[in-house]
Amino acid sequence: MFRHRTTQGLDAYVSQHEIIKVYDNLAPLYDLWGSLTETKARRRAMELASVIDGSVVLEVAVGTGLTFRELVKQNPHGKNFGIDISAGMLEKAKDRLNKVESGAYRLELGSAFKLDAADNSVDILMNNYMFDLIAFKDMPAILAEFRRVLKHDGHLILVNMTRGESRLSAVYEWIYRLSPKLMGGCRGVNLSGQLTDSGFIVDKREYIQQMLFPSEVILARPG
Repeated sequence: MFRHRTTQGLDAYVSQHEIIKVYDNLAPLYDLWGSLTETKARRRAMELASVIDGSVVLEVAVGTGLTFRELVKQNPHGKNFGIDISAGMLEKAKDRLNKVESGAYRLELGSAFKLDAADNSVDILMNNYMFDLIAFKDMPAILAEFRRVLKHDGHLILVNMTRGESRLSAVYEWIYRLSPKLMGGCRGVNLSGQLTDSGFIVDKREYIQQMLFPSEVILARPG
């Protein structure tokens, strides 16, 4: 099946409405996928976050809480907020966080397009494996929301599926071309240009590959 490629790469072909159902269905199995393909990138994202206890931390698209749990552990005296559009994924996250003995947090349904946070109120905004689901035309609106809620000295940490730098990693693009839903709607993106266009300064962009699955980890801040 032909999939349209822009100058930025393949575009998103699963709507946000459809994505909710896809991830509600994937929730029971997602941790296995995450352990096989995402642990290295998530670990590096936490290193770049350099969480200082007492911070205001927001994770958009918490999924099953794999990263949010670590954020809460490192920020027990701060405020930790997490949102996701999938009720199924959010329930898994709540189950995981129930096992954390300390730390203040709130988990709720929410959309990246309209964040329930005040202007300039967030120290660290974490976002893992979401923009690879978002159509290019919709990315600026989300990044504008991220920039709105971040403090002037705040930090944005992104992890995305990216375009593979090895020949074998192209297997994931091939699967996406065959059927986007087989890839959970994910395709490879590179957010550096979008971030710069949206007024962010990109301090780091690193490529990490695990089980041939290509990820980018980005540290950025409001310009």
